[in-house]
Amino acid sequence: MKQQTIYEVAVIPIGSLNTIREKETILSYFSNLSKCLDQVIASLVINGWESKINYTAVYRSLKEKGKYVAEFKIANNKIFRIVITPRTINPSLTMLGIEEKP
Repeated sequence: MKQQTIYEVAVIPIGSLNTIREKETILSYFSNLSKCLDQVIASLVINGWESKINYTAVYRSLKEKGKYVAEFKIANNKIFRIVITPRTINPSLTMLGIEEKP
């Protein structure tokens, strides 16, 4: 089977405002990093948030740390966090520690 990397985008509500109006974490999956970032940036701009995300920063963070995290706040109150994480679909199967029959 062919392994493929997909990108999980999690929008996680955080901060004190989340206790007033609780929201759940939203997960989205993309097969292409540039299309993923296009969608995230478009969603931020449409909703009036300053887009501080760029492709180079996300790519480097994914290579170095294995994930990218950006927090958004208003008047020093954290509102939500975006976490982009690469995931592997169709991982190779292991032998689960079972040895060959003697």
